[in-house]
Amino acid sequence: MIEFIRLMEKSDKRAAILKAKSLLGHDKSEQTTETKNTNEVEQLSRVAVFTKFLESCKSGMAKSERARKYATERGLDFEKLKIGFASDKVPVSWNNHYKESAAAIGLISKVQDGYANRFKNCLLFALQNAQGNPVGIYGRGLDKGHFYLPGSHQGLYPSYPNAETKKLIITESVIDAATLYQNNSIAKDYTVLACYGTNGFTPEHEQAIKELKQLEEVIIIFDGDEAGREGIKKVAVKLQELRKDIVISEVITPEGEDINSLVQSHEKEIFSHLLQSRVIIFSTEKKESIQNKLEIFSHRFLYRTATANYNIKGDLQGNFESLRVSLDIEHPTNERKSRSKVDLYEDKQVDKLARDASDKLGLRADMVQLDLEALTNLLEAHREKQTTSKEEGKPQSIQVPLHVEIKCKEFLAKPNLIKRLNDLVGQAGVVGEETNRIFLFGIASSYKMPETLHALIQGSSGSGKTHLLATVSKFIPKEWKKSFTRVTEGSLYNYGMYDLCHHLICIEDLDGMKEEALLAWRELISKGEISSSTTVQDDQGRSNAYEKLVYGPIASMACTTKGEIYEDNMSRCFLIAVDESHLQTLRIIEYQNKKSAGLIDEKREQQITDFLQNCIRILKPYKVINPYADKVKLPEEAHKIRRLNALYQAFVKQITLLHQFQRKQDNQGRLISEKEDLQVAAEIMFESIVLKVDELDGSLRQFYERLKTYVKTKGNGHHESYEFNQREIRHALHVSKTQLHRYLHDLMAFEYIRQAGGHSNRGFNYQVMYWDNIAAIRSKVKRHLQGQLDQLEINGIN
Repeated sequence: MIEFIRLMEKSDKRAAILKAKSLLGHDKSEQTTETKNTNEVEQLSRVAVFTKFLESCKSGMAKSERARKYATERGLDFEKLKIGFASDKVPVSWNNHYKESAAAIGLISKVQDGYANRFKNCLLFALQNAQGNPVGIYGRGLDKGHFYLPGSHQGLYPSYPNAETKKLIITESVIDAATLYQNNSIAKDYTVLACYGTNGFTPEHEQAIKELKQLEEVIIIFDGDEAGREGIKKVAVKLQELRKDIVISEVITPEGEDINSLVQSHEKEIFSHLLQSRVIIFSTEKKESIQNKLEIFSHRFLYRTATANYNIKGDLQGNFESLRVSLDIEHPTNERKSRSKVDLYEDKQVDKLARDASDKLGLRADMVQLDLEALTNLLEAHREKQTTSKEEGKPQSIQVPLHVEIKCKEFLAKPNLIKRLNDLVGQAGVVGEETNRIFLFGIASSYKMPETLHALIQGSSGSGKTHLLATVSKFIPKEWKKSFTRVTEGSLYNYGMYDLCHHLICIEDLDGMKEEALLAWRELISKGEISSSTTVQDDQGRSNAYEKLVYGPIASMACTTKGEIYEDNMSRCFLIAVDESHLQTLRIIEYQNKKSAGLIDEKREQQITDFLQNCIRILKPYKVINPYADKVKLPEEAHKIRRLNALYQAFVKQITLLHQFQRKQDNQGRLISEKEDLQVAAEIMFESIVLKVDELDGSLRQFYERLKTYVKTKGNGHHESYEFNQREIRHALHVSKTQLHRYLHDLMAFEYIRQAGGHSNRGFNYQVMYWDNIAAIRSKVKRHLQGQLDQLEINGIN
């Protein structure tokens, strides 16, 4: 290149070197030493080689469909970012002199039969010097792997920060930096700079940042894993030593995610949300302190400072006379830990703990002691807030991470919500029961709402009712759910005042509960509280009367084989009959077989379950008004029409609450139901409404329809006179002896069948007396409801 300039300019070598220097943007003052002249020539040669190499790789990107597809899948605009692609071969058009220069730098390497491309099958990103010229390169393999030149890194990506930079974002990788750099909303307010891995914060980075006179804040965004978190600490400490006049903060990336993975699964606005919620590590007001924020997780707390990380395991005790914790003190860089159990209210224990931890970990004892004092204050404030909220009956839920909350809101705001919810419930392992499962999901999710809902899941023994309850209830956040196999007589009265408040209570066997326990459960449903008068002894041993209160409201789901009996005592219970058909049995068997064969993606099922739990967590307990409440009336022939109408209106409100990100509010902040909510509620509740019109309960009706079908088939045109016995029906319909005896007893009580002969010793014969048409009844109810709903649309009622 020097020789080329000399010939073109018709000058001597010294003048050519100075010309080359000016082309690179250097000071035009003359160099006086031979060493400097030599370095400039080498730098010029390096830039020239890189320029030629990268130009050829840009054309390689245009030719490779695979490379373009990979970049697109990673969310990278390869044209805007000027990404290149190196094929597996060194171009034959390169002359030997150029190949030798490229080999000397490390772009290619000599092999037995020529040269091999060091960056073959890689996307290529140029690392630039302060003058904006390429002096380094990063390669990302299409298959896997990160590739750099041998030796120390030269250059920064995407470029040296602009001198006017006020806010600088530092990422863990080049691809993460590229992802942010192409985002216009980020680039207009922030400058982006890439590290080369968690340990790739180089002296060149430090020098570039040191020269930024207007810099106010550096924001570190590394991967959401242990290595990323440790890398943040190291970079933060170096930055704080380098620039004590700036704010240093971090964006807490979701677990297992990085910047590039977030852009692939979220809208671009995710970065704006994350940046707004960034956490200060070092500030200009208190340089010696790292974020003084207590991070709260499920059964764990984390407090991070510049001195150490403090992990508190378990929950805080309610005894305000002490603050006993299991505490891990972790060194901020080498991860060594000092573990202990300590009462933070005991100064002597805290002093000893600080000394022991400092001796073991090599920390300053006085700084550890200051941290423990600050930690004690934060834990104390948290416990006080938690207790106050609990006494006021306010729910305490696990906080949903910001990126998850955004994803949940996006899901809840899209059309056809109920169908999409139902599909996810099915994908999470609830087999069949399409209507029942979304019905129960809506009922269960009402636990946090002003008007809670309740369900009785009714079916014969072994029908799968308990399994249905368990699978649907798993979508409710575990911190707000209590499941009981057995409830003793007085146990519900012995809970704390707010221990059941806004919880979902699941009872697997209602039939096994004794009357006193049933009474307490019914009172929680109808009144929203239970009270008992009991005796307690004071400090002097004297007995005194004491009133014990347990507050609701609760939502509930319970299983029973005798739904009609309990329903008479419930004012707010939906009766739901499980699907006992042969087709449903086949569905369940097929699922069980696939699961045993390892064909079910259980990890995917758990991910869906976690997602639905978080969707429910972000729902808010609004009040709801239904402007169409007096426009849709239920069939008058339904049993207990007042009760059923109240249930229907309550369920419409719950459907509206599930749609809260799609519904308008009035000037009092109440959600307004739309026609769609009434339509959806009617479709989901249809079977429950039919059960109210039908005098037979769900499992009895299903048995009776199967019995009539069997008798018609065997009667061969004379079904009205066909007689059958218990053994015949037991074998034909696969019903247990005990269950069949109950069915026949109930059908005779309703005068649907009669005894037609036989003897108690040899067995009785039976005949069907009443051939009702449940299909016609269902059709009538359907027309009645749909006609009114259609009329709302015709009249355009608002």
